[in-house]
Amino acid sequence: MNILIVDDDRTNLFIMAAIVRRLDDAEPVSMESPLDAVEWLRGNEPDLILLDQMMPDMDGMELLRHIRDDGRLDNVPVVMVTANTAVDIRVRALDEGCNDFLTKPVVVPEVQARLRNLLALRQSRALLRDRAALLAGEVERVTAVLQRQGEELVKRLSRASEYRDPETGAHIERMALYSRLIAEAAGCGAAYAQELMKAAPMHDIGKIGIPDMILLKPGRLTPEEMTVMRQHAAMGHRILANSDIPLLRLAAEIALSHHEKFDGSGYPNGVAGTAIPLSGRIVAIADVFDALTSTRPYKRSWTLEEARAYLVQNRGRHFDPSLLDAFLSRWDEVCRIHHENADELAHPVPLDV
Repeated sequence: MNILIVDDDRTNLFIMAAIVRRLDDAEPVSMESPLDAVEWLRGNEPDLILLDQMMPDMDGMELLRHIRDDGRLDNVPVVMVTANTAVDIRVRALDEGCNDFLTKPVVVPEVQARLRNLLALRQSRALLRDRAALLAGEVERVTAVLQRQGEELVKRLSRASEYRDPETGAHIERMALYSRLIAEAAGCGAAYAQELMKAAPMHDIGKIGIPDMILLKPGRLTPEEMTVMRQHAAMGHRILANSDIPLLRLAAEIALSHHEKFDGSGYPNGVAGTAIPLSGRIVAIADVFDALTSTRPYKRSWTLEEARAYLVQNRGRHFDPSLLDAFLSRWDEVCRIHHENADELAHPVPLDV
């Protein structure tokens, strides 16, 4: 441990250095000039500093302020050594960040006791700081592991749902990319947009609970069958809800809300406007747009322009107006996503066919 001693009196320096050497593992760094001390402190961090109060060029109070202005030295104990017993001097020094005082002429046992206590405090603080850093690192590591596990679980569940759902993996990829694009265009931030892209593929996970005769029916559903089909939103939410993994909680929110409509006519809860979670309002646009432009057993694929016209027609009814505007403002990117992730068998058919 290094103890910096700053005193313009060589005799005092010699005495204090001798006292410091009697402490276990302590090594004095003696300096007569406070200006030299300032220069030395630029590249060094002692474990304790002893300052004489009265010095030329820069007194102990000014040097103390310099030390406390340096963020590296915030936790270094500083002891002011002074022959002045005035209370106002001590109060000023305490206000500037001084930790203790020694009065000249010093009493050796007292100096040793005070220095040992301050060094022990310094070591304890350093240990706590190290433990805090270690704990923070462990929390960060565990959080990253949970994040990776959540992402893997989402991918695996999405893959499982593909075996039950006639929608293709390309649909899931496209609507996830559309969701990220909308979030970015709406100013939601890159981090949220990225998480939304990872969670969006789980939007229809509840369909694993829908009977095949309804889920895979090639024609239009009857009203009774549609009632059963609509249960997939709540089913998906029950599968994903109350997870300790944030990504799954976001996916649960999407599963429940992506069939709600902005005017309140959607399902399962019939909520409207901004009462619908942001994630659900975004995925509603991405999901419907891609469903329209994809081939299904019961329908042909629409062209991009036909699908765009449908979205505009339902602006403020089915879709959040501001989010739809954000989506359409990035139309070139929408087209690129559609073409780069096309279904192999998807062939748009004109409306009059």
